[in-house]
Amino acid sequence: MCADDATCGTPTWIGKGLTCVCFKRKGTYERICINLTPQQATLRALWAATYPDQELHGLISDQWKEMGWQGKDPSTDFRGAGFISLENLLFFAKTFSTSFQRLLRKQGGKRADWEYPFAVAGVNITFMLMQMLDLEATKPRTFVRSVFLQMLSDNEWAFDLLYCVAFVVMDKQWLERNATYMEFNDVLKSTRAQLERELLMDDVLQIEEMPSYSLLS
Repeated sequence: MCADDATCGTPTWIGKGLTCVCFKRKGTYERICINLTPQQATLRALWAATYPDQELHGLISDQWKEMGWQGKDPSTDFRGAGFISLENLLFFAKTFSTSFQRLLRKQGGKRADWEYPFAVAGVNITFMLMQMLDLEATKPRTFVRSVFLQMLSDNEWAFDLLYCVAFVVMDKQWLERNATYMEFNDVLKSTRAQLERELLMDDVLQIEEMPSYSLLS
């Protein structure tokens, strides 16, 4: 799966990197492989997908705070969950742009004054999923991991899809609780519990069959 104006390739967490980035020139997209690290290429692609009409002034810029990074250098925020967290955000932005923009801009529902920062929340969701699925283990140690690995064998983008589901579930629970940032960890825990329940349903054989998948648009 490769969108025209996104970095392309299979997910790096299953073994391949990203080196190409596309730029819009004279109304058309042109893919140019330049000397960018995978991280830099994906950051630029993420910005373009998030703010297509706004030029990014630099990979280190106060502009990143608009997306919900804590400072001007987003790489300092996603180190905890690794490069995959950045890829997850890009996949979400490109695949479910309506849902992505709705959550980014905190549209819909009654929001608390102290909201969660969008991008940092995304990194925490990646980390939560990695723990839930025990991805660093060499052998499956939980049933939910075994179920997920079967889904992954059928669709290499299963983790990215699950990430998108997790994000909209988290936001839905956030709104239902009228939560504030101090309650973020509690909301994340209840999000994990809901995802585990849905993944273990007898009639759920792929991510698209999870009940909460219908929240995506």
